[in-house]
Amino acid sequence: MSLTIIIIIAAVLVLLVCAVAAWTLTARRRRLRERFGPEYERTMESKDSRRAAERELRERQERHDALDIKTLPAPVRDRYAQDWARVQEQFVDRPDDAVHEADRLVTTLMGERGYPTEGYEQQVKDLSVEHGRTLEHYRAAHEVNDRSSRHQATTEELRGAMVHYRALFDELLHDGDRPRESRG
Repeated sequence: MSLTIIIIIAAVLVLLVCAVAAWTLTARRRRLRERFGPEYERTMESKDSRRAAERELRERQERHDALDIKTLPAPVRDRYAQDWARVQEQFVDRPDDAVHEADRLVTTLMGERGYPTEGYEQQVKDLSVEHGRTLEHYRAAHEVNDRSSRHQATTEELRGAMVHYRALFDELLHDGDRPRESRG
């Protein structure tokens, strides 16, 4: 075999390896972007590099995969739905208390499903794996809840927080009963 043929074969092999590596990297990024939804871009913006952001997202996914996330039986879901209805009724007379109770109820529901509840930042990271599309609702509601604790939230902001909490609450409550395509 001539040296020219060996060089051509080596060059083709190098190009094939590069193409496979690029395809693999692109596919991995696409899977992360699909899995995390808007949380993918948010994490990209918060990190120094794409590599660091994607590493964090993979670590979140590994932690989440190790959790024992459970689907709730119908009677438990019904009890939570009734609890939510009571919280909403409370809003009319005591909006601040209702928002604090909504936060507590969402956290309790997370715990019952199997999510750790040791702190807000970790809750967000754990939820981001399966609930990245509703996470902004949780962040917005939590921020109003914090301001409400300092008596700095308006009634309209409190009303908005209830709507935001409801989005995550509904998703957590019914997750596992809906086909994956209807999650959102």
